[in-house]
Amino acid sequence: MTSPETAPVPSPSAPLLALLLDVDGPVASPVTRVVQPGIIADLVALAAAGVPVIFNTGRSDAFIREQVMEPMIAAGMPAGTLIHAICEKGAVWFSYTAEGPGPVHVDRELAIPQSFGDDVRRLVAEDYSAHMFYDETKRAMVSVEQHIAVANTDYRAEQELFDADAMDLMARHGLGVVRLDHHVPDSDDQIDFRVYPTIISTDIESVRLGKDLGASRAVEFLAAQGITPQAWRTVGDSRTDYAMADWLHHNDHPVKHVDVRPADGIPVKPYEVLTAADLGLGEDVIHDDAGAAFLHHWLAVVTG
Repeated sequence: MTSPETAPVPSPSAPLLALLLDVDGPVASPVTRVVQPGIIADLVALAAAGVPVIFNTGRSDAFIREQVMEPMIAAGMPAGTLIHAICEKGAVWFSYTAEGPGPVHVDRELAIPQSFGDDVRRLVAEDYSAHMFYDETKRAMVSVEQHIAVANTDYRAEQELFDADAMDLMARHGLGVVRLDHHVPDSDDQIDFRVYPTIISTDIESVRLGKDLGASRAVEFLAAQGITPQAWRTVGDSRTDYAMADWLHHNDHPVKHVDVRPADGIPVKPYEVLTAADLGLGEDVIHDDAGAAFLHHWLAVVTG
């Protein structure tokens, strides 16, 4: 497999690398939900060096605008640089330049019924508002998230209860749903939605959403610009993030995946998986600290 160190000289249509980045964990701190200034600076520098930077996240477009786009623009993102943001696991997407964001696109076929979202909003307000909040910025998914001031151990206990209530609510709406290994099909024996818990949130979403859908959209967006990267680097903090690299590898795109939270266990893959240890860093370097280290490493590679 071609690596950046041995790849041919890059051109605008064939950059040395393209980056496909999960946001929570590798880019934004899962504790503070904000992005380190050093990460913003390196993202700007990588984009300025011709590296396609694409975000592939469960976060909303509003979160990306506020926590990533606006800081990148404020840090001096060069005119003409185009950044793609694939949000809500592929259901929502937009692009931005130094001038600001373009139009937001929503795949309505992948959206949760509004009536269900309204009921989840009421459920959180009545029973769970001390530990979590309803994310009003989502356009296709329904998400609730831990309050920053709440201890994660306390939130995770409440999350179990909320997820069970959400499953029951889905059934009352006649919607087939799965949470981990718990399947509750609808009246037609179909499963169309999933309840997906993370370390700081629960996403309720179409089963057709995922980081693999985001990867396919990323390749499509670059192809529309006439760009075919020589290699990809995908970065995530959970097992589901491997779907980015899985899709790229299956579709013959050279890829390596970075796991910034490898304590969950590294699965056997047909492509190389990297961790902070590959940069000579300790096991305690995880999440956005590991993401920052890899971004800085790649910037040194592409700029010589």
